[in-house]
Formats: sequence, C-alpha cells, structure tokens
Amino acid sequence: MKNSEIWVAFYTILVREIRRFTRIWPQTLLPPAITMTLYFAIFGNLIGDRIGQMGGFSYMQYIVPGLIMMSVITNSYSNVSSSFFSAKFQHSVQELLVSPTPNWVILLGYTLGGVARGLCVGLIVTVLSLFFTHLALENLFLTVLVVCLTAIMFSLGGFVNAIYARNFDDVSIVPTFILTPLTYLGGVFYSIDLLPDFWQSVSLLNPVLYMVNAFRFGVLGVSDINVYWALVIVSVFIVVLFGFGLRLLNQGKGIRN
Repeated sequence: MKNSEIWVAFYTILVREIRRFTRIWPQTLLPPAITMTLYFAIFGNLIGDRIGQMGGFSYMQYIVPGLIMMSVITNSYSNVSSSFFSAKFQHSVQELLVSPTPNWVILLGYTLGGVARGLCVGLIVTVLSLFFTHLALENLFLTVLVVCLTAIMFSLGGFVNAIYARNFDDVSIVPTFILTPLTYLGGVFYSIDLLPDFWQSVSLLNPVLYMVNAFRFGVLGVSDINVYWALVIVSVFIVVLFGFGLRLLNQGKGIRN
C-alpha cells in the first residue's frame, strides 16, 4: 500500500473507534463520570476529613490523581477489548485482515481509539474533581506523558485480551479479577509508606503503582517511587505488548481458527 492509502486506512479505523464510543456516550462516558463523582464525595469529602493529610496534602487532593488514572486505565482497556472482540464476534475483522491494510495499522488504529476514550474520560473526571478540590499542576509535560503512555499500554493490553477471548465472559475476566485488584492496590487511596516493609516490597511488583505515582508526581509533586523508573517500566510494557499483539495478529490467533 502507498503511504496515502495507509493513512486513509488508519484514519478510518481511528475515526470509527472514536465514533463508536461517542455515539453510545451514556454507556461509555457517563457511568465513569458518575462513579468517580461518588468516589470524590464519599472517600474525599466524607472519609477524607477523618483521615486528614497524606503526603502533605489533604486526602481529597491526594486521591484525585489516582482516581483519574484509574478511570483512564479501565476505559482504555475496556474500549479496545470490547470493540475488537465485537468485530471478531461479528466476523467483520476478517474483512480488515484480507484487505491490503498492514496489521500494524489495524493494531495502531484500535489502540489509539482506546487511548482517545481513556483520555476523554480522564479529562471529564479531572473537570469534575475541580468541583471538590484544588489541583496544582507541578509538571504539565510529565503529567501528559504519563497519562498518554498509560492509556497506550492498557489499550494494547485490551487488544491482547480481545484476541484470546472466546466469548463475552472472557472479555470481563481480566478487568474483574486482575485489573481491578491491581488498580485498588496500586496506591490510589494510600501511600505505600503506610505499609509494613514486606508489603511495601510486594507493592513494588504492581505496575499500576508506578503509573499512579508518576501521575501524582506530575500533578502534586509527590511520589512513593522513582518517576524515571516508572517511565521506563511503562515504555517497556508498551514495546512488549505492541510486539506481542502484532505477532498474534500476524498469526491470526483466535481469528482465523
């Protein structure tokens, strides 16, 4: 394919993905906004006043970056996993595979579609958080970089999940039993400095911890971990997941057989 044709194919997939989740916004954008508002009201206002400060900030300010990242993670992941699996289920993805469109373009289009939804939800949650607390942005570049890399990583993870999924139940297994526990135990609601030494060491094995703390450092300037290590870890995950997803797509894993 010519470069212009590749661009058209990529643009078409990306726009279709964006239109898909914006068309059904009461199902894709409204629920996370309501859920995060409840988190802000219950954990931030009601419980936060009893907890006091954490990391030199009010508890509400401390958890807001984590809640924003939690919404970005879950929505980036679920958008790609549900969209690509639906294409498999309806046998429409075969049309893409038999077309001259390179597989890396297909993977990139679906991934950036998930990134678009994750960032859109993250922006909505950020605006809602401003009604409950004040956020002082310490490092704009780092904040944007971390949230974009995280959205890319979990979009790729959702793509891999969709390839291996055989039914709609398989699509929800990873978010329910793996993604949700990792997110809740990833320092969203607490600093790992509060944990005993053993559990601090265990927490360092959780990749979500690095993303949440790197984002929190960009917003508030505080972090439980080395921010540069967080960027390295996320970048490595992105390279591995992209290569793995592309390999599965080239093999037609879960699609042709």
